[in-house]
Amino acid sequence: MPTVPEAIAIQQELRHKVRIEPFGKTPKLIGGADISMNWHATESFGGIVVLGYGSLELKDHAVAKGEITFPYVPGLLSFREVPLLLEAWNKLKLKPDVLVVDGTGIAHPRRIGIASHLGATLDVPTIGCAKSVLTGVYEEPPMEVGAFTYLRDKKTDEILGAALRTKLRAGPVFISPGHLISLEESIEIMKHCMGKYRIPEPTRWAHNTVNEYRKKGHGTAW
Repeated sequence: MPTVPEAIAIQQELRHKVRIEPFGKTPKLIGGADISMNWHATESFGGIVVLGYGSLELKDHAVAKGEITFPYVPGLLSFREVPLLLEAWNKLKLKPDVLVVDGTGIAHPRRIGIASHLGATLDVPTIGCAKSVLTGVYEEPPMEVGAFTYLRDKKTDEILGAALRTKLRAGPVFISPGHLISLEESIEIMKHCMGKYRIPEPTRWAHNTVNEYRKKGHGTAW
């Protein structure tokens, strides 16, 4: 594992590989990725689910378990999480057309959140779907499902993503493109993936799957 300065240097290099550009089609399979770990644990679990885009029904999933080898450093969490997600990705029988990651895409101080990091590493379209803001400012979106406002850089006013209302009487989630997809497409795809809960279905499925796996104490992927 790299040191913290080395990790920052890797991020600076990797950010130049990130391409925010139109995906240009409707996905057939949508993926969700999440990480689960106990507080102060020395191991973590990474999982990816694959859903049918039309039905949002589970089509495939894989989970991996491994040791945590990088310290907890805000802005560098991808170095703790990406290795396990890569392992889970390689175990999938079905690969999604677009992968939604629990975390940020370009809505990151160095424009290289976990969704961008993973997308650029795999060279696949990714979307970041975060539960809180890592960087940027926004106005609260109207209280109606599907409403959104833009997340902007406080100093430059650059648009980094969007605050999307997925459920009434609940806070928004924060959408940002990761790699090989536009912000507009990211928002529309996440609107399509809304269900009964605040968290959109791809990352909700991933969260539940990897937590169930962790609680059962599995040592190998399902």
